Amino acid sequence: MAKQNHDNTGCNRRDFFKKAAVLGLGAAAGGSLLGQAPLARAEARAPKAPMPRRPFGRSGTMVSVLSLGGMFDILNNRLMLKMALDWGVNYWDTAEGYGGTRSEEGIGRWFAKNPGTREEVFLVTKLQVKFLHDFTPRLEASLKRLNTDHVDLFFVHGISNIEEMTPQLQEWGQAMKKAGKIRLFGFSTHSNMETCLEDAAPLPWIDGVMFTYNYRLMHEGRMRAAVEACHQAGIGLTAMKTMGGGPVKSDSEAEENMAGRFMKKGFSDAQAKLMAVWEDSRIASICSQMPNLTILAANAAAAVGQVQLSQGDRALLARHAAETCGDYCAGCGELCSQAIGQPLPVSDVMRYLMYYRAYQDPGLARDRFAELPGQVRRELARADFSPAEAACPRRLPIGQLMREAVDILA
Repeated sequence: MAKQNHDNTGCNRRDFFKKAAVLGLGAAAGGSLLGQAPLARAEARAPKAPMPRRPFGRSGTMVSVLSLGGMFDILNNRLMLKMALDWGVNYWDTAEGYGGTRSEEGIGRWFAKNPGTREEVFLVTKLQVKFLHDFTPRLEASLKRLNTDHVDLFFVHGISNIEEMTPQLQEWGQAMKKAGKIRLFGFSTHSNMETCLEDAAPLPWIDGVMFTYNYRLMHEGRMRAAVEACHQAGIGLTAMKTMGGGPVKSDSEAEENMAGRFMKKGFSDAQAKLMAVWEDSRIASICSQMPNLTILAANAAAAVGQVQLSQGDRALLARHAAETCGDYCAGCGELCSQAIGQPLPVSDVMRYLMYYRAYQDPGLARDRFAELPGQVRRELARADFSPAEAACPRRLPIGQLMREAVDILA
C-alpha cells in the first residue's frame, strides 16, 4: 500500500517512483506489477516491428536478441510460449531445476501440441554438475520432458571456475554432439565471470557462455576485455541478470530520478537497462525472466527499438550504478574465499538475497538457500567475514548480509 503523506499530493513522491520502477523489475524476475499504463502501451506496440536477431557466435545461428528465461512454471503458463513466438522471441532458455522440472515439461507440452514450432526455436537447457556419470541419463530425461530429440545449446550450469569444465565434460559434450543430442556446448556462470570468460576464450570446444552482465559491469575494464576475448574466439554470448539488482535493496535519490526520467520518456528503467546491454553488439541475446505477458510485451517493445537511449540516459544509468555501487555484489566470490580462507559460497548467497529483495521472489530465494549443506549454512552465521569485507571492491557489509540471509532464508 502507498505510504500516505500529509501534503497536497496525497502520496509520497519517492514511494510513487519506486512503485513506477517496479514496472520493469519483472524483466529480471516476477515481481509486483504496479502502475500498468506505460506497460499497457508497450504491450500494444510490441508486435508491430520485427524482433532483431544476431548470430550466436561462430555457429552463425540467428537468435532473437531477447531470450525467454524459463525459470517459472511454464506448464501452467504456456500462453507465454505462443506470444513469445508471435513476437519473434525464438531463443527459449530452461533447465532441469527450473520450477522443479515444470519449466521443461511446459515447453514439452507445447511442442507436443505444436510440433511444427520446434524448428523455429533455439532451445537451451542446463544441468548442474552433481556426478558426471549421471549427466547422460539426466540429459535424456530433460529431452523426454522437452519432447525433443536434441537441444540447440547445452550449458553446464553455474560454474565458478573453468576447472569445473573438466576433460571428462569436454569428452561428454563431444559425444553428445556426435549422438545428435546437443548442437552447441558451453556453460553459465554467476560467479567470477571475468575469470571464467578469460579462461574459456582459448578453448575451441566452448561454443557459448551465459553470464551476468549489466549496466553496472559492462563498462569495467577487465569485463570488457574478457567479453572481447570470447567474441574474438567466436563464442556465442548470452547476458543474464541484466537488471543489476543486488542483495541490498537500493533506496537512493538516483533511483528515484532515474525512474522518473524514464517514465516521462514513455519507458521504464528496466527497459533502459536492457537497451544499454543491447548496445553491445557482441552480446547475441539477453536472457530475461518473463513470467507474464505484460513483462514480455515491455521487453519486446524495448528489443525492437521502439524506444531509444540518449546520451543523457546512459549517463543517468552510470550515475545510478556509481551511487549504488555498495548495494550490488559483482560476483567475485574468489576474493571472499581467499580472504576468509575457506570456500564459503558468499556470492551465491548474495544472489539468493537478490532473488528475495530485487526479484521479490522469496520462494526461489529460500529454495536455493535450502540446497546449501547444513554445515555451510551454519558456518555462514558464525564466520568472521571482516577480511572479506576489507577485500571487497564494493565494500559490501558481507558479514551482516550473510547473517541476514541465514535469518531470512533459512
